[in-house]
Amino acid sequence: MAAGTWILERCTSDRFPYRVEIRQGDRQVIALRVQDRWPAANRNIFCIRENGEPDDVIEEVERVPLTGLQRRGRRLSVVLDRARNKRCDFLFLERPYKDASRGTYEQIFWQTQSSMRQRRPRMTLATPSTHALTVRIAHEEKYPWRFPGSTVERGRLAAGDYALVDADRVIAVVERKTFENLLGEMNAMPALHQRLLELASYEHHAFVVEAPYEHFLDGRRVHHLSPSFCARAIGEMYAAHPRLRVVFCANRKAANEWTRRYFEAISAQAEEPTPQQMLPGLPLHS
Repeated sequence: MAAGTWILERCTSDRFPYRVEIRQGDRQVIALRVQDRWPAANRNIFCIRENGEPDDVIEEVERVPLTGLQRRGRRLSVVLDRARNKRCDFLFLERPYKDASRGTYEQIFWQTQSSMRQRRPRMTLATPSTHALTVRIAHEEKYPWRFPGSTVERGRLAAGDYALVDADRVIAVVERKTFENLLGEMNAMPALHQRLLELASYEHHAFVVEAPYEHFLDGRRVHHLSPSFCARAIGEMYAAHPRLRVVFCANRKAANEWTRRYFEAISAQAEEPTPQQMLPGLPLHS
């Protein structure tokens, strides 16, 4: 199923002779006036947001289905369903006026994969680090993971062992499994599938194992089970729950750190101002 539709039109304006519109069904995601049909190598195209209904469109240049559409922080990533010129980003920035009393203004740049690589921007992430987390730990956890700098509370969780929360709203959940825990769960796969189904019902979720995958293939470690059975059981988990995020970590410390950084990234994205505001109705994705 297409993620949306890309529409490029020619306009009468000399400065912005093209119009790019992205639609999802009958809903307009965004419409921009742009300076060219596609960014040339090592070049960004400056864009402005369209205000009002267009009255200067001459002709439609192309209409292409989208295979991907994702907002990450101040970036909107787009993948067109064609062989060439198919990946691009729109970067939304807020710049202060020289006269600070006037506030800020918006700048939008259209970038391609090649231009982003050639320009080699300084190493930054779409989601800055943050430690202002509130983590709820299931009350039955005896030796819980640690989340330095975060507000930690104990309570009941409908699914998982750890949750990123905002007041009473659960934003993300993580189920923690030691090596021995998961081996035990494999003795009753139907019950495990029920737990995984509930976990995967949350948009942000993970099933984090405190052991590397190869431990389950070691006959000296898996006791009464066989490595073949363990491999098949893990494959069945992935196949039966295609949305499920299963993460194998080297040990308890690595699993704890992975979960802390996962919660930080989700929290930072939730706090990031939406450039439409940025794009109403288009959710953030991790």
